[in-house]
Amino acid sequence: MHPRVGSLETQRHGMDMVVRQVRAVIVARYGRSGLQTESDLPFDLPLYTISTWILPALLAITLHEAAHGYAAHLLGDDTAWRLGRVTLNPLKHIDPFGTVLLPALLLLTRAPFLFGYAKPVPVQFRALRRPRRDMVWVAAAGPGMNILLASIAALLFHVVGYLPLEPGEWVAQNLVNAIELNVILAVFNMIPLPPLDGGRVAVGLLPNALARPLASLERYGMLIVFAVLFFLPVLASPLGIDANVFFRTIMRAADAVIHVILLVTGNVP
Repeated sequence: MHPRVGSLETQRHGMDMVVRQVRAVIVARYGRSGLQTESDLPFDLPLYTISTWILPALLAITLHEAAHGYAAHLLGDDTAWRLGRVTLNPLKHIDPFGTVLLPALLLLTRAPFLFGYAKPVPVQFRALRRPRRDMVWVAAAGPGMNILLASIAALLFHVVGYLPLEPGEWVAQNLVNAIELNVILAVFNMIPLPPLDGGRVAVGLLPNALARPLASLERYGMLIVFAVLFFLPVLASPLGIDANVFFRTIMRAADAVIHVILLVTGNVP
């Protein structure tokens, strides 16, 4: 699953946190401070903003899905492999509406949240050598790939200071977006509720007495997620009730993961 969720204000605040930390590193190391935050960008230039999201989004979605398929192939199920879904070609994974049209419309109309999804990779769990154990590895491969991509983006910050100023700003903004997007995708997907990846991991690890009732929620899982993340806050807002606790929890977890990645990659003093 590939959502990009939350209020734009909260998302920008989280991204600006990353930018501030990276800017401090760039200034200290290279003596320059050209990197802009999302709030600094002129919002009458939506094409610039979109251009800094396209590559991070395509890589995050394509490699997430390819990782699921490749893990399944290694563990005995070649369904995705035979269907050509274990590929770096984003066209094989893109859902025209969910990956392109819907996020673009939400971004251009400045909707209070952004959301998108790709075509899920088909996996026949019964074809895996050890279905219950291997299901955990196949499910975890997608979020694991997103964490790897975020870490690579963080490492690439070390070369931004050697680029000319204006191209360097654009590259740095792409890297910031790549870190934010990949970490949020990883954290969101690890929510322990099927059909999200975290739900499949939980079903594979929990004892049968708990795994079976959790697995039975798969057909309702995304409805529950949408209700808690979107509908409940909207309905509660006119009553003066703050129902964004679930979303804030996701963002706090994402901020913590981002901090660890920046620390490990040498971007935090």
